[in-house]
Amino acid sequence: MVDYRNFRLSKLNTPEYSHLKLLFFWPLYGLVFLILERGCGQNFHLVYTALDDKIPFCELFAIPYYFWFLFLIGMLLYTLLFDVQEFRRYMWTIILTYSITCVIYIVYPTYQNLRPAILPRDNFLTRIISGLYAFDTNTNVCPSLHVTGSLAVYFASLHIKRFQTLPWRLAFAITTVLICASTVFLKQHSLIDVAAALVLCALVYPMVYRRHGRMPDHMPVS
Repeated sequence: MVDYRNFRLSKLNTPEYSHLKLLFFWPLYGLVFLILERGCGQNFHLVYTALDDKIPFCELFAIPYYFWFLFLIGMLLYTLLFDVQEFRRYMWTIILTYSITCVIYIVYPTYQNLRPAILPRDNFLTRIISGLYAFDTNTNVCPSLHVTGSLAVYFASLHIKRFQTLPWRLAFAITTVLICASTVFLKQHSLIDVAAALVLCALVYPMVYRRHGRMPDHMPVS
């Protein structure tokens, strides 16, 4: 556990606080993603499989879909405060998967056409989803960042001592599955997007959690 009360910017390069430099990834990523989302003139490729049509729209999945934000931020804050070693691994999983995903969005921009033209019901959750559809474009969908982010949290939970009990393991596993499922039940993603994210995470996991999940403290952060 790090005592952040003693932190000063002048100490950012010290061994005790150097891990904080990993946080600079978030504003950089946010800027890149915003440019990609609002970019125009790209030749987008449709992502679709016939199995997508077999999955019904279900607004209840808006709950795990939005819980994703708390899932990511919660793990970020917990590891930052209580497990710096796992914070490094968690952030590197995020950095690698999100960066690779952004490169894919640039090299092979995609879109989906799965959203219902008219939502089947009018209730609190469908109104939230209407707002989601209006705000979030249907482009840059493969791989799914919701899936990669959820798996990053799940991977981290597997290596934190406090979360090794069965109830915690089940809670993280079920939450991860529900968030991944929410992307297709809300018609935000194709099954192909989910599969691509799973493959990407399967490739990144051993890169970060090598040597039985131990990452050297001196791994460079810049």
